[in-house]
Amino acid sequence: MDDAGGSPRKQIPVGLDAATQEEYASVSKLLQEFMDISTIDKAWTFKSETDNVSRAMFVISQPNLLSNKRRKSILSSHVSQKSNNSVSFHWAPFPIEMTGVSAMVPSPSGSKLLIIRNSEGDSPTHFEVWDPSQVKKEFAIPRSTHGSVYSDGWFEGISWNADETAIAYVAEEPDLPKPTFTGSGYKKEGNTDKDCGSWKGQGDWEEDWGETYAGKRQPALFVIDISSGEVLAVPGVGRKLSVGQVVWAPSIQGQQYLVFVGWPSDTRKLGIKYCYNRPCALYAVKPPLFKSDASVTKSSEAEDSIIIKLTESISSAFFPCFSQDGKFLVFLSAKSAVDSGAHLATDSLHKIEWPSNGNLGPSLKIIDVVPVVMCPEDGCFPGLYCSKFLDKPWLSDGHTMVLSSVWGSTQTILSVDVLSGQVSRISPNNSNFSWDVLALDGDNIIAVCSSPVDIPEIKYGSFVGKISVDAKWSWQDVLTPSTKCSERVLSSLASLQFDIIKIPVRGLSENLTQGASKPFEAICVSPKCKKPDLRDPLIVILHGGPHDVSVSSFTKSSAFLASLGFGLLLVNYRGSLGFGEEALQSLPGKVGSQDVDDVLTAIDHIIDKGLADPSKIAVVGISHGGFLATHLIGQ
Repeated sequence: MDDAGGSPRKQIPVGLDAATQEEYASVSKLLQEFMDISTIDKAWTFKSETDNVSRAMFVISQPNLLSNKRRKSILSSHVSQKSNNSVSFHWAPFPIEMTGVSAMVPSPSGSKLLIIRNSEGDSPTHFEVWDPSQVKKEFAIPRSTHGSVYSDGWFEGISWNADETAIAYVAEEPDLPKPTFTGSGYKKEGNTDKDCGSWKGQGDWEEDWGETYAGKRQPALFVIDISSGEVLAVPGVGRKLSVGQVVWAPSIQGQQYLVFVGWPSDTRKLGIKYCYNRPCALYAVKPPLFKSDASVTKSSEAEDSIIIKLTESISSAFFPCFSQDGKFLVFLSAKSAVDSGAHLATDSLHKIEWPSNGNLGPSLKIIDVVPVVMCPEDGCFPGLYCSKFLDKPWLSDGHTMVLSSVWGSTQTILSVDVLSGQVSRISPNNSNFSWDVLALDGDNIIAVCSSPVDIPEIKYGSFVGKISVDAKWSWQDVLTPSTKCSERVLSSLASLQFDIIKIPVRGLSENLTQGASKPFEAICVSPKCKKPDLRDPLIVILHGGPHDVSVSSFTKSSAFLASLGFGLLLVNYRGSLGFGEEALQSLPGKVGSQDVDDVLTAIDHIIDKGLADPSKIAVVGISHGGFLATHLIGQ
């Protein structure tokens, strides 16, 4: 009988006894405890009037399983430098949830904070400008001006100008007028009626940028005057380019430019997520003049609408970043991916000397800073594999930038001297952990460090001696409330260990390049204490791509599986990022054979070392990893 009006009773599935039910509940609770661990996503620092004190602001995130969303919060701290070169973080008692916030960007001086809230449907996008105590300005940008602001980390570009009066940004272009028909078949052009505008199937079909961008309109460039709230589209760009990553160029002789990345929109787009092999270039264009700019001498409309292609001689250019003195423009290039067709490949770093006379043109010389590394020597720099730049990546010498990059099966923090091209590893050389730079605090570094069996922790790095690419760095642990977890999780992780194993290539041939003949790597997670005659069941975890990589960072789902007693094997087969261009380019043309052979070789290697039960092996993979899983099931 139904228990009408009473509390709902849990139904025990057929065949499960009470003990099994209790075990399932315990495992479910452990999974929840792993999922509750916060992730540190981003940070900013702000210098106070006191030289040895600064303020830091961290974005932390946590899954909200009930609503199937991510919960983002802000956690603040005062950072105090002590006389003995130690550092102390004084944390706010609680984080503050940022409900409905799509993006937040501090101004260059740190005195203002822009918060953008994208809305659903036909609601406007809200811009809020905060000072340290309150909202100073708030504007609602209607959909007739533009759609949602891009905050995806790729097309995304939100940039304050130097005097903090205007902000350039990338947003969806407004809905184009679409033709409609009356009941008698009469065609009306340019109908913007709400019901008609939302009627699917009207007008010409337009290709979008694919995965994660389905249904989003083309990214376009806008500037807002934060005094009046006036928003203007940047003239001259047109619809032939999808734009992103906009920054303000330094003002020279009264001339101001915006520099942005442009991807051709008049050819097949074929998707852009994880596809760095889409040609792109850097462009410069003058910003629009607002009504408040009446004192500015206006040039001709034709001159204002001219866009200048800055990187004519290279097939890929993105992440534009000006030096602190404005003398050169640094950018990353995926020309190896564009020229070869690989969706991801080894990056290169370049710079342009920004003309002091303000005369821009396609003839600007592109200078190579860090070239593509084809075949690194053992233990040496394998090339750049960088997914982002800091907003302020420069040390105080003005020519050393700090960034994160994949190095084998780890992520490391590097310094790059853009004058000499010298690259140095800042994170500890003897660490198999993965490190990611969050922000610079003057000439110090705030970073996050983790491993497959260690939850993320904040580290504070200080250089010893003078600034140079050869400087020694000391790292201090920072106690962080955001990285707390349950005792059960800590106990489970404390019983585990990990190692990065080099695995010789099986069946070497003379046709292989030197880079493709070198051992590849796999990350192995296993219990610290093992019974002599007991081998653990093994889960093989394969990354997608194929040109991607599994790094030695903390992943909640993998750590949860390891805590249940499974051994883990994360294979970085040849073709993965982080091992040089020759090894990466050895895979195209051999997909389904070379990568499968490497995974099988890695599994055999682990079995031979007594780390896995050959009768209890499972394989997990998404995208290309799932493709490999189907091959492995058959082989």
